[in-house]
Amino acid sequence: MTKTAQSVWENCLSFIKDNIQDQAYKTWFEPIKSVELTDNALYIQVPSKFFYEWLEEHYVKLLKVALTKELGKNAKLLYKIKMENTYGNKQPFTEQLPSANRVPMKPQEVDAPFKNLNPELKNPFVIPGIRNLKIESQLNANYSFDNFLEGDSNRLARSAGMAVANKPGGTSFNPLLIFGGVGLGKTHLAHAIGVEVKDKYPEKTVLYISAEIFTQQYIDSVKKNNRNDFIHFYQLIDVLIIDDVQFLSGKSGTQDVFFHIFNYLHQNGKQVILTSDKAPVDMQDIEQRLLSRFKWGLSAELHQPDYETRISILKNILYRDGVEMPEDIIEYVARNIKSNVRELEGAIISLIAQSSFNKKEVTLELAKSVVEKFVKNVKREISIDYIQKIVSDYFQLDIETLQSKTRKRHVVQARQLAMFFAKKFTKASLANIGSQIGDRDHATVLHACKTVDNLVSTDKQFKKFVEDINKKLTL
Repeated sequence: MTKTAQSVWENCLSFIKDNIQDQAYKTWFEPIKSVELTDNALYIQVPSKFFYEWLEEHYVKLLKVALTKELGKNAKLLYKIKMENTYGNKQPFTEQLPSANRVPMKPQEVDAPFKNLNPELKNPFVIPGIRNLKIESQLNANYSFDNFLEGDSNRLARSAGMAVANKPGGTSFNPLLIFGGVGLGKTHLAHAIGVEVKDKYPEKTVLYISAEIFTQQYIDSVKKNNRNDFIHFYQLIDVLIIDDVQFLSGKSGTQDVFFHIFNYLHQNGKQVILTSDKAPVDMQDIEQRLLSRFKWGLSAELHQPDYETRISILKNILYRDGVEMPEDIIEYVARNIKSNVRELEGAIISLIAQSSFNKKEVTLELAKSVVEKFVKNVKREISIDYIQKIVSDYFQLDIETLQSKTRKRHVVQARQLAMFFAKKFTKASLANIGSQIGDRDHATVLHACKTVDNLVSTDKQFKKFVEDINKKLTL
């Protein structure tokens, strides 16, 4: 007997009805209509966006099980949302959205070893508890391998991430360090590994945390005199994901505690995943013993996506948001935004928003105006090296002279301006800035910033220097 959308959905409903309460079934499943069946994809119609969101949040697992029984493991569920009288039209129109097939992340319970000397082991994320800790993974379930599209630019990192997710702590990729420029998908891939681990090994404790929050937690533990609690908490984690590990630069206390946590996890077969905006060899002010450990496993770089990958990313975003767009417009956006995935996503979302809010049809002209404005408004990622080049060119110096020990007044002022703008435009620590601009210490950088502030208010010529260089850096 040939399967139809109606027969498949009726079989799904009979399974669902046996597994939920009658009232919930009547409220959330009776109003649904089956619309279409193509290959292994079932389209169902729901009355509103809220209805779709509720099903995705509360019943996606049940829907997935029911549909898999009917259509096999590759089954897909797509929603058609009937929007009544939108934009004042008499005829309703439908919006199409795919199911995420993913349930929200649940807190992880850990039985902490009870020690007489340390009866209150504290979780840095919640109110202190005893013995049984509930740990939120901090993972974003929307960042999955399904929507991290593979291309030449990310194949090594993605494949290594999949290998780690399939066997956390059991591969030679420990630690796995993912590095690359801004907006290329480091955080997305780190979350995707964690989400996949939780899917495959629900009993494993996974924790995602940024290096900044890790540092703040460590500072708090020192203030409250419970540094050992902090270390013991992190020793409970099976898969530890630290984002933006370059922020540990210059923070010797945090590096020291992370060194001990890292050693413990590694020796006990736990997995460590790190992300950074630079390769280990380029990291400044990180202790050598820590850098050597970063190199133990695999360092995988994410590059700028090529044209084909950019096309795939745009089509995936449009599919996810239930939007159809002509091929020539997708190609135009992909050709003109090359720098990173974040800008690509921002541009296509801006285009969708312009079209829907202004009730304009998506045309090539609209795409050109949106992309042009978007690209102009995207801030350049300014590095300390770039700042030194701009300042050196402005004062007609070479970078070696700028970084030298000379005390000639115009060179000293140029050096101080480079430090001032490095503090203004980058997230680097004072120690990191000093080490990159002539191997100075953080006190020298602090003094330079204060000197520039003072001269701007008292010296008109110096104020002009600051304004000119600021313009060159923000063009």
